[in-house]
Amino acid sequence: MPERPLETSNCICLSGLAYAECCGRFHTGQAEAATAEQLMRSRYSAFALLNTEYLLKTWHPDTAPAGLDLDPSMEWRRLDILSTSRGGPLDTTGTVEFNAHFRHDGERGVQHENSRFVRENRRWYYVDAVLQA
Repeated sequence: MPERPLETSNCICLSGLAYAECCGRFHTGQAEAATAEQLMRSRYSAFALLNTEYLLKTWHPDTAPAGLDLDPSMEWRRLDILSTSRGGPLDTTGTVEFNAHFRHDGERGVQHENSRFVRENRRWYYVDAVLQA
């Protein structure tokens, strides 16, 4: 059976929406994330799709690296949002705590992180993160 195109497949962030209705619209520039959680989900999907351009575009200029070298052998498998603090459409800051499940070189793992976001000029940006044990 042929694979469904990404646009009509369920979104990688596991929101329950089709990719085109969820993270795809942010990746293509058709829309901007309205909340810190939406930006976090879209960045997770961008990591899974090796979309460095989107990742750098949504990283705050004060903390963004000059470039990214993503590992194509890293398989991002599941995203679990654990909690959010602020980060709504009218907020200027927010945090999202999550677990990102992955498989790399045959090993499974979980990246537990609390990411910080800021909203400037009506756009959300990823600032940095604290890795949780």
